[in-house]
Amino acid sequence: MNLISILFKTSWRRVLGAALASVASGLSIAAMLALINTALVRAGSAQEKLAWGFAGLCVLVLVSRVLSATLLLRLSQDTLAALRMHLSRQILAAPLHRLEQAGKHRLLAALTDDVTIVAEIFHRLPLLCMNGAIVTGCLAYLGWMSWQLLLATLALLALGVGAFLLQQKGAFAALERSRAAGDDLHLHLRALTDGVKELQLHQPKREAFLTGALGPTLDRVRRHFVAGMTVLLAAESWASMLFLMLVGLVLFAVPALLPVDSAVLGGFALVLLYMRGPFEGLVVTLPDLGQSRIALARIERLRTELQQDGAPAPAQVPSPPAMTGAPFRGLELAGVTHAYHRELEERSFTLGPIDLALRPGELVFLIGGNGSGKTTLAKLLLGLYAPESGQVRINGAAVDAAGREAYRQHFSAIYADFYLFDDLPGDGTPEAAARAQQYLERLQLAHKVRIDGGRFSTTALSQGQRKRLALLSAYLEDRPVYLFDEWAADQDPVFKRVFYTELLPDLRARGKAVFVITHDDQYFHLADRCLKLEDGQLSDLHFPRHATLARA
Repeated sequence: MNLISILFKTSWRRVLGAALASVASGLSIAAMLALINTALVRAGSAQEKLAWGFAGLCVLVLVSRVLSATLLLRLSQDTLAALRMHLSRQILAAPLHRLEQAGKHRLLAALTDDVTIVAEIFHRLPLLCMNGAIVTGCLAYLGWMSWQLLLATLALLALGVGAFLLQQKGAFAALERSRAAGDDLHLHLRALTDGVKELQLHQPKREAFLTGALGPTLDRVRRHFVAGMTVLLAAESWASMLFLMLVGLVLFAVPALLPVDSAVLGGFALVLLYMRGPFEGLVVTLPDLGQSRIALARIERLRTELQQDGAPAPAQVPSPPAMTGAPFRGLELAGVTHAYHRELEERSFTLGPIDLALRPGELVFLIGGNGSGKTTLAKLLLGLYAPESGQVRINGAAVDAAGREAYRQHFSAIYADFYLFDDLPGDGTPEAAARAQQYLERLQLAHKVRIDGGRFSTTALSQGQRKRLALLSAYLEDRPVYLFDEWAADQDPVFKRVFYTELLPDLRARGKAVFVITHDDQYFHLADRCLKLEDGQLSDLHFPRHATLARA
């Protein structure tokens, strides 16, 4: 993936139009310089014609530059938006285990740092093309005046650019190391923002974090960036001095070596002095081009890592009928296993084989200690993980890689580490807003939150209240299967009782299959089935359904 291919994929017609406009702009500038040079060496009646020609060239330069800049601006912004959207879709389509392996810090770095660097070069693209067109036009005019001097000029420019590129290679290696250290920096900054309370409470831990983790990483980012940019700045200064050297050679060395007309020498000096600005503009942009190349390479590596394991894209493969239009009749996990490494253990932990069935109108509780595999089982059940062996079936049909996206649409889930979106699911109709208001009152949040334009008026609430808003969103989604991962852990005793004795039975009465991960043993008797997960193995616990609520 490179900038040119990205631009052509967006709109090759705009690329071609912008290129032609840029060429016209550069040639117009060269023609204007030729006209100015002619006016300086001629006099008399020709001046009036030259003046009209100069005016016409001014109009042509203005129109071509505006046209080229406008086309490139629209093209670059469309391309940048498409790149961001494509990367976002790639992340959302990637298997969850690949996202977990990549780490949130790398995803954030790609979406922020890398895309921002690419955006910066896209913002400079119009000026870059203008400068390139001007330099090309000026070189064409120099060749028209004296091809011998042009060859000498190109030879000196080639030496200068070659030296610049040699210096640039080492500089980009340092910038790549700086960008790699940026991934670690994002990791530490997330630790800073997420763990601010813990760091404020523990001064030795805070100092160890600042001096042992964040400080060295900041130093690596700074050191490599300064090293790379110092080399590039030195190379840019060399490129600037190169033009002054060229002017000096044209004015002082060439007359002693070649019989060149003084008007040609003056024209050469004039064009070179004018060309210095655009040429330096090109050279100054080269570091940004290099950084954008590094950023695009890192984005491409991330995209490659996130590719699904040979599975077709969900939009390209029709889902089985059992997952699309048919009413939900139940799902099964048959002999499902999943292996992963647990912290502080060298051996891998295997969950399963798991045999589990869920039916409409059924309330199932799952208990188990830390590390027993509850969260992994939930991800398998939801279709976020693919089983390594066994089958997941819905309405009797096996779920394969092509149908996993459709399978996941049967679930509403509130995870232990849930994220609360401020917009409501649904079509935004007054009826949906009325239902949302009823749920707000039932969840005892109407005094805190309003529904305003299909959004919550605020999400700045306690963790327990935020979970209730997440529950409201889940209610409005109205999916066949509901999964709650320790939902009641942040609720006060009164609302915890409401959740178990009113809200869950209400979902069951509406024909929903409800799967609850919980440790609240005083409510186990309310479930149709209570399952226990221990060392990756699932077993049944039995509680009498006739037990009274007095046990709670």
